[in-house]
Amino acid sequence: MMKTNIGRRNFLKQSGATLFYGALITRAQTPPSERIRVAHVGTGGMGGAHINAFSAMPDVETVALCDVDSTRLAASAQRLVQRKPSAKPQTYADYRRILERKDIDVVTCATPDHWHALVAIHAFEAGKDVYGEKPLSYSLREGQRMEQTQRRTGAVFQLGTQIHAGDNYHRVAEIIQSGVLGKIGTVRLWKTGGSRGFGFPANQRPPDTLDWNMWLGPAPYAEYTPVRCHGTFRYFFDYSGGVFADFWCHIADILFMSLQPEGLTTIDARGEVPGDGIADTPKWIDADFAFKGLNVHWTTKPPPVPGADKMSIGAHFEGEKGTLTCDYETRKIRIGKEVLDDLPNVPVTLPRSPGHHRNFLDAVKSRGVPESNLPYVRKMTLPMHLALASFRLKRKITWDSVKEEVVGDPAANYLLDRVNRNNVQVEP
Repeated sequence: MMKTNIGRRNFLKQSGATLFYGALITRAQTPPSERIRVAHVGTGGMGGAHINAFSAMPDVETVALCDVDSTRLAASAQRLVQRKPSAKPQTYADYRRILERKDIDVVTCATPDHWHALVAIHAFEAGKDVYGEKPLSYSLREGQRMEQTQRRTGAVFQLGTQIHAGDNYHRVAEIIQSGVLGKIGTVRLWKTGGSRGFGFPANQRPPDTLDWNMWLGPAPYAEYTPVRCHGTFRYFFDYSGGVFADFWCHIADILFMSLQPEGLTTIDARGEVPGDGIADTPKWIDADFAFKGLNVHWTTKPPPVPGADKMSIGAHFEGEKGTLTCDYETRKIRIGKEVLDDLPNVPVTLPRSPGHHRNFLDAVKSRGVPESNLPYVRKMTLPMHLALASFRLKRKITWDSVKEEVVGDPAANYLLDRVNRNNVQVEP
């Protein structure tokens, strides 16, 4: 297997220190031409979806594909050319080579979660705009650094919460914000399912087509076994936070879109890890969040409210005058004895999205702010990181939302960041 040195000094040497620490390329006042040149980092499931979505846009030219798995990389290039014969993408095994190119406007990132922040920050500093997959970052502190760097460089960022663009979420937010349900005091969020143990498979030599060292990147070194890699990496805390981290942003999005909760003070998570294998993220997790004037409860099983038992993921808003239960595409409003799908008297107040990818590309051209922008999604992602810290420590934690630190609990604060392997850092 090819050994890739990803140390910070080596990174600077290979990429050129001036790329990140010399004259930064700030794009805030320099929109690209009418044709947006896009490079895709990570070409698996969601990476393939990015390639398809962006290449279908008439003003996009797909110029580069990158993956540490040469089999996936070749297959993605072949599929792109089959779909769009005029495409002539260059392929790379190392995303840093893409960042050296001055002709690329946008980088998409669909790597495993532990690479999300690093790729985005380096892309910001190289003058690229970024469409990044969820979750936003591996750790809470990485998310802070992402926002600091984006603010400094003027880059445009959109998180890949494609459901955010749908009409249903916009309509739910309009109904909640109209006040017709009264003050919302409690919100219940849920997603069924959790980590499988995967047994205790033997370590293997990585396939010759996979640069395992680069795949691990900033994560601690671990011997290769297939379940740690493609498709199931999220079941390991070294790389992600399980089903909870995977789906939190999709359903917490409607909570933040509708209510913009502030003043988070306490987080109390419970659950267990699988006992039948090497996976260590939650088999199930329940968590209680106390915001200013609002209680939020996450459960792995649907809560005991009407209709929830038929929904694998959902949100339930409890107001003084009624309730609203929704998932990605449906909603039920209950006021007294009435059960309704909509309230025609509530006006349309939120502009509808032209599509999540289109919304991002329009912001790239205008230097505007897309819907799932970085300050918004960082606040929305933050409670997830805190719940995982509470889960791992098996205790309630108190949060100072002004200083953004856990109060009187050094161990909890420690879990909100980590020292990356080979000193690969995500510094602003």
